[in-house]
Amino acid sequence: MRIASVLTSIALAGFIATGAAAAATTAATTTTTAPATTTTAPTKKSAPAMTPQKTAISKQCSALADAQKLHGKAREKFRADCKKNGGKAG
Repeated sequence: MRIASVLTSIALAGFIATGAAAAATTAATTTTTAPATTTTAPTKKSAPAMTPQKTAISKQCSALADAQKLHGKAREKFRADCKKNGGKAG
């Protein structure tokens, strides 16, 4: 029984050491072989900043949806209609 425990421990240590060495080799390889990019990635257009009034309307609609315990698509539809109505349930 003791010999099996020792052999298991040695095997486990070997697997861990092999995995760490492989990970270090892979990390070193990928950093040195990565081609340099000369083009820039296209920038995404950022969403326009919400005004305080729109933020208040959005929070009001969320609170109304919470009060009705809406979830999923029903909540999305409710909030969209609510925001179109200026924060009032439609």
